[in-house]
Amino acid sequence: MKDTYESPLSSRYASKRMLWLFSPDMRYTTWRRLWTALAEAQSAMGLDISAEQVAELRAHIDDIDYGFEAEEERRIKHDVMAHIHTYARACPKAAGIIHLGATSCYVTDNADLIIYREALREIRAELVSAASKLAAQAERYGGLPALGYTHYQPAQPVTMGKRFCLWLQDLMTDLDDLDFLIEGMSFLGCRGTTGTEASFMELFGGDAAKIDEMNRRIAAEFGFSRCFSVCGQTYPRKLDSRILNVLSGIAQSCCRMATDIRLLQHDRQLEEPFAEDQVGSSAMAYKRNPVRCERICSLSRYVMADAANACMTASSQWMERTLDDSANRRISLPEAFLAADAVLRLTGTVAEGLRVNEKIVLKALYDYMPFISTENILMDAVKRGADRQRAHEIIRERSMEAVLRMRDGGECGLLEALAAEEELRMSEDDLRASLDPACYVGRCPEQVSSYLAEIRPRLEGAAEVQKVEI
Repeated sequence: MKDTYESPLSSRYASKRMLWLFSPDMRYTTWRRLWTALAEAQSAMGLDISAEQVAELRAHIDDIDYGFEAEEERRIKHDVMAHIHTYARACPKAAGIIHLGATSCYVTDNADLIIYREALREIRAELVSAASKLAAQAERYGGLPALGYTHYQPAQPVTMGKRFCLWLQDLMTDLDDLDFLIEGMSFLGCRGTTGTEASFMELFGGDAAKIDEMNRRIAAEFGFSRCFSVCGQTYPRKLDSRILNVLSGIAQSCCRMATDIRLLQHDRQLEEPFAEDQVGSSAMAYKRNPVRCERICSLSRYVMADAANACMTASSQWMERTLDDSANRRISLPEAFLAADAVLRLTGTVAEGLRVNEKIVLKALYDYMPFISTENILMDAVKRGADRQRAHEIIRERSMEAVLRMRDGGECGLLEALAAEEELRMSEDDLRASLDPACYVGRCPEQVSSYLAEIRPRLEGAAEVQKVEI
């Protein structure tokens, strides 16, 4: 259909795996799995629920009659009850015990927690994959001298691999945050309308131990080792804020990397992947625009802005429950995951196919090496008997003249000009001997190899993720 709005996150950017995680099938079959787990745990705790009823529920988890459910929701104006009626229609023997003692948030919130955790694991795989590809580039170019920049002005040389490690370190920080978040996720469990478990105290005759065991069993069924210690009707919306903050952090890191690549592609030092038949411009046929990096930046801005939704929601939840979170969360959480998914897969594609134009990198460096080397030249001149203050003034004057020549399109000529200064007592050959870039990159190669050795154990066995063709 082309007459209805379709989110570009679904049609253009997100992966099939992430789209499936936030699909109706994933959400509503998870609801049914939760109802089945609740019935099974209640049966084990002594309620009058038979193994046959539990088996019937389990047998009909996947066969959802969406047509009937839609009619029921239109009739009763309540999505959870419409799904309960639909499930009961498929499970007549178990119809009377579905959702026993529970409130809607038992399925909606626990399903969200299950889906978000799986989506975070998917994000983790993509993050590790992108970081691994970038690490390979850092290792390859760990010793390649390159012009450093501060304030986007030429500065002390670095190596290209060291620059890649700056981007990589940001991603590894995000991995730390992501692992901490996943490890710390708790389950809501079945806690009743205001989190008091009063309905279950009634069902279990006041036996709190049975309630705790019921929740432990349900949580364990879905791979959670603990439930929130206290809650209202919902799980704390503070968790949503933590989730979006981590996704925002990933977007920040990828955007920083993509922005640097865009700047360096302007100078042709780096180039993002460019397909053989790719068209850069509809008018300027020669163009090789950094469209992937631009898309990373564009989608990253969306994720960073989207994070504000969760903190506003978390800060405005009244007492035990308010429903002003629901409509916002239906959009902001899934779309943040879809956009972050696209950002990371694009980042992996760019990192893997990144082209380093070594000759241009070195030319850009050598254009500025005469200026970069002036501190060493000053020291050498003094060693040869020159007056330090006089030598400094000569170098300063000749450097300013060279800058003016370059502004007018001429050659630098700084070394030739300094060689003509008898007070410096250095020939042009002496001066050129100071131009080896390797003498100016400090510990960059060592820093690269040391850092890669430090993080390599966390990147080993990185899963291959879907490539992005744009």
